[in-house]
Amino acid sequence: TTQKEREEGTREHEPRSSRVVGKNTNTTTNETNNQTQQHAQHEQEHPSHSTLLQTTPTYSTNTFANKDRKMGETKRAQKQTKQQLDDKLRLAQPSRQILEDLAVACAKDPSPDNTFQYAFCLSKSSEPSELRYAVTILDGLVKEGYEHQVDCMYGAAVALYLLEDYDAAQNRCESILRSRPESRTTSELHLACIEAREVKEREETKKVVTGVGAAVAIGLAAGVASLFLKR
Repeated sequence: TTQKEREEGTREHEPRSSRVVGKNTNTTTNETNNQTQQHAQHEQEHPSHSTLLQTTPTYSTNTFANKDRKMGETKRAQKQTKQQLDDKLRLAQPSRQILEDLAVACAKDPSPDNTFQYAFCLSKSSEPSELRYAVTILDGLVKEGYEHQVDCMYGAAVALYLLEDYDAAQNRCESILRSRPESRTTSELHLACIEAREVKEREETKKVVTGVGAAVAIGLAAGVASLFLKR
């Protein structure tokens, strides 16, 4: 009898129950593996609340601290840029004599170049009426297709900034930066517009709060006075 025949004979005389148990064990193991795989697939497609909590990104205190520090640096740079620009514009204010000379030259020869030089100089004036006139002239040159259109738009933005029309000035700057993102002077004016508008909004809010506080104080005083009068 060969070894194979002896093994087959032994298997034939093996109790049926042991063979069944072995088969059931293999079946149970396969079912358990299938259930585990199905559960993992279900978790992947439909994550539970605990799984979501485990995968939710956490932010350390340093992350928020860095963000606050960067915002603070941006605010300081913005404020500093506005102060520097205001100083430059203050020094660049044209004298009456210069404006008169340019106006005479423009009247004698109203060429686009002479008109631009007069309006661009006028855009740094301290007089609101002259600033508005400069915006009108410079916008007209842009519409006429004058070759130095970016300079015209910048001059109009400066005049609007000095008129405290910060939204309009910022819009002009953004139009320039879309085609000339490398323009440093326009970027400075753009930051100055943002800072100036924020300062103006804070001042207006402060005035409103102060006015409300004063009205409340007057109302309380009137109420106390009426109580004394009734006595």
